[in-house]
Amino acid sequence: MALSGLEKIAIAFLGASLSYVVYSLYKVLYTYIIGPVVNKVDYKAKGKWALVTGCTDGIGKQYARELAARGCDIVLVSRSMDKLKTTQEEIEKEYKVSTKIVQVDFSEGDHIYENIAKDIADLEIGTLVNNVGVSYAYPEYYLDVPDWDKLMSTIIKANIVSVTKVTGLVLPGMVKRGKGVVINIGSASSIIPSPLLTVYAASKAYVDKFSEGLSMEYSKKGIIVQCIMPGFVCSNMSGIRRSTFFAPTAKDFVKSALNLVGTASRHTGYLPHSIFVKAITTIHSLTGSFGVWLVTRSMENSRNRILKKYKKN
Repeated sequence: MALSGLEKIAIAFLGASLSYVVYSLYKVLYTYIIGPVVNKVDYKAKGKWALVTGCTDGIGKQYARELAARGCDIVLVSRSMDKLKTTQEEIEKEYKVSTKIVQVDFSEGDHIYENIAKDIADLEIGTLVNNVGVSYAYPEYYLDVPDWDKLMSTIIKANIVSVTKVTGLVLPGMVKRGKGVVINIGSASSIIPSPLLTVYAASKAYVDKFSEGLSMEYSKKGIIVQCIMPGFVCSNMSGIRRSTFFAPTAKDFVKSALNLVGTASRHTGYLPHSIFVKAITTIHSLTGSFGVWLVTRSMENSRNRILKKYKKN
């Protein structure tokens, strides 16, 4: 019995849908299970030292700990000397590796990079984690951000200048040795609608594009470049104190993200975050202005709740 044109279209649609589902499942399987085994990175073999910026809290601190657990000596780069010393003591005691402290404030001028260069001049740095970053205290409209001049300058210096300059200090040694890993921490806010976080999201979009170009230029030199764009993680920056399915602990997040190095060059780093981003971008692409309204409304609600708390205090 011959099939009608409509039946042929239906069969083709079902076949395409099935193929998409199978491909999506394979992609998840490869990214989180097969790839991390096949492409497992020996971080210590890339170089004796790993350098982590913004390393005394949250994601940055956990990257330092996880890389120490993998045998790397750690260069700790951050602003607070008290926190640096505490983190240093914890890592040396628990993982029996060497550490080096570099105290800098990334909101300051170019002279800080001269200081970093001097402190790391003789170190074989095989892994760089550009984690330091600054966000808004709470979601706010662009012109209404408190301490506007200061925060805009700080975001640009900490989120854009730092990743550019520190990479420029460390990359030449990696290229000379023909191996190395550069991990840049971006944000899911750069790939989904992010009203009321405009400058922060834009700064993280720079990190994404910078990482993409860097990978294109230096992968042939033996350098692995990864941009991780997380959603919410329990940390001081997010203000989230209790972990959930979509907001993991820094420990769980970093373990997942590190396993993806060598497999995924541009990723959220964590499966539930990928699900969240996919859902938001799908809603946005299908509904347009409604998706933007939905996200804006959510951000305004967060803003209003936080401002009420400020007023009470």
